[in-house]
Amino acid sequence: MTTPSPDLITTDLVRLDQPLGASKDEVIAALAGLVADAGRATSTEGLVADAMAREEKSATGLPGGIAIPHCRSAAVTQGSLAFARLSPPVDFGAKDGPADLVFLIAAPEGGGSDHMKLLTKLARAMVKKDFVASLRAAGSDAEVVALVEGVVNPAPEGGSAPASSTTGSTTAGAAAAAPAAAAVTSAEPARRRSVVAVTACPTGIAHTYMAADYLVASGQEKGIDVHVEPQGSSVTDPLSAEQIAAADAVIFATDVGVKGRERFAGKPVVESGVKRAINEPGVMLDEAVAAADNPSAPRVAAASGSGDEVIGSTGRQLGWGKRIQQALMTGVSYMIPFVAAGGLLIALGFLFGGYDITGTAGDIVSGNSLTNLPAAGEHALFGSALMTYIGAVLFTLGGLAFGFLVPALAGYIAFGLADRPGIAPGFVAGAVAVATGAGFIGGLVGGLLAGLVAYWFTTLRPPRWLAGLMPVVIIPLATSLVVGGLMYLFLARPLAAITEGLTDTLNGMTGSSLAVLGIVLGLMMCFDLGGPVNKAAYLFATTGLNPDNPASLKIMAAVMAAGMVPPIALALATTIRPALFSKQEKENGRAAWLLGASFISEGAIPFAAADPLRVIPSMMLGGAVTGALSMIFGAASRAPHGGIFVFFAIDRFLLFALAIAIGTVVACVSVLALKQVWKRGQPAASSTTPEPATAAA
Repeated sequence: MTTPSPDLITTDLVRLDQPLGASKDEVIAALAGLVADAGRATSTEGLVADAMAREEKSATGLPGGIAIPHCRSAAVTQGSLAFARLSPPVDFGAKDGPADLVFLIAAPEGGGSDHMKLLTKLARAMVKKDFVASLRAAGSDAEVVALVEGVVNPAPEGGSAPASSTTGSTTAGAAAAAPAAAAVTSAEPARRRSVVAVTACPTGIAHTYMAADYLVASGQEKGIDVHVEPQGSSVTDPLSAEQIAAADAVIFATDVGVKGRERFAGKPVVESGVKRAINEPGVMLDEAVAAADNPSAPRVAAASGSGDEVIGSTGRQLGWGKRIQQALMTGVSYMIPFVAAGGLLIALGFLFGGYDITGTAGDIVSGNSLTNLPAAGEHALFGSALMTYIGAVLFTLGGLAFGFLVPALAGYIAFGLADRPGIAPGFVAGAVAVATGAGFIGGLVGGLLAGLVAYWFTTLRPPRWLAGLMPVVIIPLATSLVVGGLMYLFLARPLAAITEGLTDTLNGMTGSSLAVLGIVLGLMMCFDLGGPVNKAAYLFATTGLNPDNPASLKIMAAVMAAGMVPPIALALATTIRPALFSKQEKENGRAAWLLGASFISEGAIPFAAADPLRVIPSMMLGGAVTGALSMIFGAASRAPHGGIFVFFAIDRFLLFALAIAIGTVVACVSVLALKQVWKRGQPAASSTTPEPATAAA
């Protein structure tokens, strides 16, 4: 038997019939400890944090008492498999009960394709019942190692090819062809059904390939030709145009966007997460065959272009609530560059031209040039006429970019729901919201309406001669007419009244009311550190930002100050008490100083992912304190981003910085206290289970 070099598994990485803990957190920590003790990882805590972060995305328990927690991690120095046969079994989230066979697949963050191929071979072997039975019957650590090496590095001689290939598109038809041919009689056999599928999970290591093999195996049992394209870490050949053309239906079993989705345009589609293809492959194939026979079944949209749209499925589809949430996040994500570019240009305009540039910038840009400079502004940099002109140009550019904020929000919300046909109607709806004073609320409503109407048009079945015009002419035109008309005739004025009322309420806030608003915004900014709640607070601040509206400037300052707290607080905590943090967290802490100062809240995500129950509440407390103090101090920011580096655009900057400092200290003290107290309250770790200092409690 040839041994892979270096070995993925050794006897040091195997534990048989031992209790490694009562929860999957403890089992993963124990297996990560084996990897670290073998010199294959620099930090147990770092590997545990990355494995648990992957676990939080979707459970890794599989049917048949199997679990395959896995991750890529910067802490891993050598691709490794750690195996445990548990007694008693532990729940890893599988529907049919707890797992007694657990593989931890630990891949280096930048691991090469060879390791990825070996790791995915192991994942695919778990589909084979005889291999699983052999693991349960193994009498020694060495026997387990031999079994695993036999599947990840099989002997070249005497071995038959598995039913499904480990690279390229996976096919069930060839394996079943011979028995089928032998059964042919003089009667013409019924045409075999053909299904193509794409599988993909976030890490692309285990579930991607296991889902492919479960679909293939089920196809063999049902007499269906199944061709699968696993879009994972290992290099694979895509499905051929001939395979796709011959397919009766397509299955998308993915947790991420499908690459090249437009290849399947017009095919009946069944769609789900990747775990369903592992748990219910036969049901999905039955649904695919039923969809092929149903003229009304959902199909992959002909206008597909992003690779990320959701088209529904027979029997199963993503709920509208989830789809709308994804569309809103799409809109916010595409809007942020307009916010950053426009807002910072406006701030630079203030720096060069002075704060009084607001009222004169338009006249200066239209009536002056580099050879015909305006009179020097009273507050221009260096009292210079040139700086006044440059400031006016920058302010005007920023205003133009900022003017796209609401249309971009609405346009890309519609894009998130209907793909390219929704972009133009969404922008139109956003422009109407700006023109009528409906503001960002109008942009949200208009974008959702445009996306839903455009999506409805994509479900129509026009004649072939008209189909080519639908996505580029008919749908944008018809949707723009419908949504624009509805906005102007019915929605814009009520939404404008709501926006105006909200603005008046904010402008009228003083004292305790401002403090309460600051607390709410601070809590939201620190809840998910760049996630939907954080983005909602940021959207509220940026879309209402107006240099002539003092309340909007205070809100922007409170949001930016609160968002700076988590990275800075955790950087401070790793400096004061480094023993409470892993090596990887201490390295992240050094980078978090600059990230926090720049208003990049995501700098705290590695800490929150590793220890959410202690980190997130602490950061929320600090953010709430900072938000309230910023409001009470009257700090105001004309820039929507930049942190301390846009100090020139922040009124009462010293008080703004003081609010950040106080909130940072509160968050730092809180997280250190929780880590210290919680650590003392934990039971002592066993000899085989190293205590993860930052594992999620």
